[in-house]
Amino acid sequence: MNALAATNRNFRLASKLLGIDSKLAKSLLIPFREVECTIPKDDGSLATYVGFRIQHDNSRGPMKGGIRYHPQVENDEVNALAQLMTWKAAVANIPYGGAKGGIGCDPSELSVSELERLTRVFTQKIHDLIGIQIDVPAPDMGTGPQTMAWILDEYSKFHGHSPAIVTGKPIDLGGSLGRDAATGRGVLFATEALLNQHGKTISGQRFVIQGFGNVGSWAAKLISEKGGKVVAVSDITGAIMNSEGLNIPSLLKHSKEHRGVRGFQGGDPIDSNSILLQDCDVLIPAALGGVINRENANEIKAKFVVEAANHPTDPEADEILKKKGVVILPDILANSGGVTVSYFEWVQNIQGFMWDEEKVNKELKTYMTKGFKDVKEMCKTHDCDLRMGAFTLAVNRVARATLLRGWEA
Repeated sequence: MNALAATNRNFRLASKLLGIDSKLAKSLLIPFREVECTIPKDDGSLATYVGFRIQHDNSRGPMKGGIRYHPQVENDEVNALAQLMTWKAAVANIPYGGAKGGIGCDPSELSVSELERLTRVFTQKIHDLIGIQIDVPAPDMGTGPQTMAWILDEYSKFHGHSPAIVTGKPIDLGGSLGRDAATGRGVLFATEALLNQHGKTISGQRFVIQGFGNVGSWAAKLISEKGGKVVAVSDITGAIMNSEGLNIPSLLKHSKEHRGVRGFQGGDPIDSNSILLQDCDVLIPAALGGVINRENANEIKAKFVVEAANHPTDPEADEILKKKGVVILPDILANSGGVTVSYFEWVQNIQGFMWDEEKVNKELKTYMTKGFKDVKEMCKTHDCDLRMGAFTLAVNRVARATLLRGWEA
């Protein structure tokens, strides 16, 4: 089951639990704009790329979501991610709906100047579709602060200086302190809330983290600082394990210098495909979607799974893990730290008043902890697991906003 099918399935189950009218439910399910972006390459030739922006829902506020540059940007996947952004924002109780977009390209094969030209042409094609109170893009796979800076500059040519048009910007252009660590820090706060519910703390727990990019590396750093023992990590270069706990500061240094975890002397190399099956208390998939499936779910030894990636667990695996007693903290709660601090950045830009990093982190902990408590309340109300608790919370908030604004069949 692909990401879109799984997202739609969870939405339908949540709508059924809430007793939402079928016509209203259908209305919550997505317009998109597809554009052609033709640019001159550095060698003088012309190249055309297809870009698009999918907008899911704006009942609770402007739409929000990343822009990704990837050769296999695929409509169904981005459609699912736009929906997930709606539910993620609703769970976090921030005033956004969901959107997502991208361009089908391989950024590694484009020069910096080609990427800039492509970004500016794409912005020209969608500048009337996005807006500070309409749709606020952010970085995603293959994009970053520099991409957001180009979008800000190009959009401002049409609409005047508009720092709040994108989030994830460089600090010098109005980006928020704490944004780089936000998703990983949110994973820490959500994991703390989950473990506290079960009478445990981060300290002394054994963690396995799949993915050592921005989210996984920050989660590992912050967890180790709290006394957690990270026993195994993996990235695209390989996987390493140390049953006594990896030295995360040394690993971070090695990963930066060697562009990956492979070759780190403080642990033993293991098969990357076995990373999810290692013995641990908490498993944190922080890389790709669909990595936990019916083929490997029975072999997972973790007591808790914290979904730092989007859609890492297939529905079939969900059922298997539930029967095993494994507690899953779903992605729309666990990795909502990024969109939450993006919201803080947007607020700071609108106010023209920037926060210090301590305030950013304090507010993030408040939102993540409250989000977990709200999800648990829905679990009690509907006698369901955390995933369905999160989806019912989100769908209920969006449906209520839709009805209050005067929705008609």
